[in-house]
This record gives sequence, structure tokens and C-alpha cells, in this order.
Amino acid sequence: MFRIPSVKIAIDIRRMTEFGVGTYIRNVVRTLGRIDHETTYFLLGPAGKVKEIGALPPNFYTVPLTEPERSLKSFRDFRTVVKRLECDLVHVPNLFSIPRALPCPYVMTVHDMLEHLSKGRQQIGALGSFHFQLTKRVLKGAARIFAVSNFTKIEIEKLFGIPPGRIEVVYNAIDERFLHGHASAADRQLIAERYQVTYPFLLYAGRISPHKNVVRMIEAFSALKTELEKDHAFPDLKLIIIGDDLSGNPDLRRTVVRSGVQNDVRFLGFVPIEVLRTFYDQAKIFVFPSLYEGFGLPPLEAMAHGTPVVTSNVSSLPEVVGNAAVLVHPENVFEIMRALQRVLLDQALREKMKERSYRQAAKFSWEKSVRRMMNTYQEVLSMGGKAEPNCQPTGAGKNSTAGVA
Repeated sequence: MFRIPSVKIAIDIRRMTEFGVGTYIRNVVRTLGRIDHETTYFLLGPAGKVKEIGALPPNFYTVPLTEPERSLKSFRDFRTVVKRLECDLVHVPNLFSIPRALPCPYVMTVHDMLEHLSKGRQQIGALGSFHFQLTKRVLKGAARIFAVSNFTKIEIEKLFGIPPGRIEVVYNAIDERFLHGHASAADRQLIAERYQVTYPFLLYAGRISPHKNVVRMIEAFSALKTELEKDHAFPDLKLIIIGDDLSGNPDLRRTVVRSGVQNDVRFLGFVPIEVLRTFYDQAKIFVFPSLYEGFGLPPLEAMAHGTPVVTSNVSSLPEVVGNAAVLVHPENVFEIMRALQRVLLDQALREKMKERSYRQAAKFSWEKSVRRMMNTYQEVLSMGGKAEPNCQPTGAGKNSTAGVA
């Protein structure tokens, strides 16, 4: 691969503590560390969190930034550090809406457009328009935009008028910890003892927010239990929900009670990845009826374990799961229920889905995605980082490492 010598690239890791973006940052940096030992990388953000990435080669440096990402001081500190380190390029791995006037070109990753689709309906008048215009300016100022799916790319083009040639589709992939094979007897014993899970279950894992459609999933499960009773099948089937704290979602508890499945639905909150992989492996079906996903990683994580997936036929999800999942209209509770019943009871279908799931999950890899990012870095640098005004290269020198911790 052609390389520009002595390149310095800063990566903004300040949102590494967040659920989805944090997973993305850890895997991108970890993979860069494995395949690129020539470029100098500066990781700008909370120094303590870098340990979660694992060992990195000596061409990676951590530069502590402790201010909250959205504060005015944080914007100034970030720009000052990038200028002092004489960086050639900055990668911001998430969408942001405040122009930063960086002293070099930047590329950015856009995971979804949900913020603008939802807030656009809520923010009326000047505030909503101002937020939209700032985000549009940021996107137009980027030398390149990494969209995590074709669906997200089309959303960016449609909402903000960004030329398609400026947007690269670079898919997410599965965290390597989900690729360690099937659960062992010790793994199964752990969830039996720690979580008292000794019965067959359907699984949902992810954030608990309105667009995730968890309420309809619970209603579909309730209808499924009624149908299974008629056939005297799976009398002890449960629905396990792994995700956020329920304190901000009291409607879910009410839905469980109203649907009469309070003894059959369990909310486990957050569980570590090492435990989550066992739940993926043991689930009868992974259910993910989300209304909107920029990529939708959990179905792919379940597929890596050969677990049958029932998910939505909207947004990026058909693109991600291919022909390996059963797709449903996420707003139709009975369609979700019928799909769950079919996948649960049809053993031939389950075997077919298992084989297809392994093949589909194998199509996505962090190494493939990160190599594409590196090619884009080099393309931007070779063209002088040309973009619409907001971020112009300074032609700064290459040798200083002042301020590196």
C-alpha cells in the first residue's frame, strides 16, 4: 500500500465512554494499531479509557483532554492541541454540530441521522433551523464522510445535500470478542448461577429508547405465549431484555403488566461483553424490531453465534442482515409474533438461518473497513485535504511531538 511518510493523524476519542460510538472507536483504533506501524496517531481524549483498547504500538500517543466534549473550552483545547502537534489530518468518529475551525483537514464518521430526524420534528422555528444549518456546515467542511451503511449515506445526501462522491460507505463490524466460538459449559453455568437463567429464551440486546420499538416487541411476545399455549409448546419460554437502566422507561414495565407477561419478561440491564456473547449463543431467537438504525450491529453479533434473527424490514437492517434473517414490518405486532412462532417451531428453517448467519457475519471485518479508511486518509492528504471552507490545511511541519503525554 502506498504511504505518505511522516503523517500525523489525530483521532478524537472523547466519546469512547458512550455505548455505540465507544465500541466503534475502540475497534478502529485497535485495528489501526495492528496494521499500521508507520503513521503517527494521536488519541485525543480521556487517557484512562485508552487502556480499554489494549496494547498499542509506539506510533500511538495519548493526548489527555478532560473537558466535556460539547463545552466551549473543549472546542478551543482540541483546536490548540491539533495545531501544536502539527497534525496533517483529524478523524472525528461521530457526527457533531459545532464548527471547530480546525487548522487541518478532517474526516468524520456518521452513524445515523436519527438526531435530525427526531429533533427536526420537535425543534420548531429558529432553534431547529440553526442546529440543522450548523450540522450542514460541519458536513460540508469535511474532506470526506464515512457513512456506516448505504442507507446512512443516502440519508446524508437527502437531508443535507452532500455530494455522493464525498461520502464513503465503510461498514461497522463485530467486536472480536464475539468471535471466540460457542459458549462453553462453564459459560452456560455462569449465566445459570449469576442470572438464574435455566430456561429457553428470546433475546433483545441494545439501548432502550422509543425508536428501538421494545414496547411492540413485548406485545408480540405476549401474543406468542398465547399461541404457544394452544400447541402446548415452550411453556417456560422467557423474553430477556439486555440494555439500559429502566428508570427512564416506566412505560415498558406498564406494557409488561398490561400484556400479562410479568413472570416471563426479564430486564437484566447492562451485562459485560463476555457474558453477552453467552446470551447471544444460548438464545432461541434474537429479536430486534427497531424502527430506525444507521447500521444495526446487535443482529450481526447474534448471527456470529448462529442464532436465528427476527428483525425489521426498514432503514439499514435489510442491508446488514442480507438473506440470513426473517424480516418483519416493525409496526405490526402480529407480524412480529408470527415470525417468532415460525422461527421457533420450524427446525429446518432454523438450520438454514444458522448457516446463512455465519456467512453473513463473515462479510464484515474491522480490518477490511479500517484499510478502506486508511486509503481515504491517504487520498485526502494527497489532494491537500480539499473541502468546502471550514477546515484548511496549514502546511505545518512534521516533527514536533510537543504536548504528548
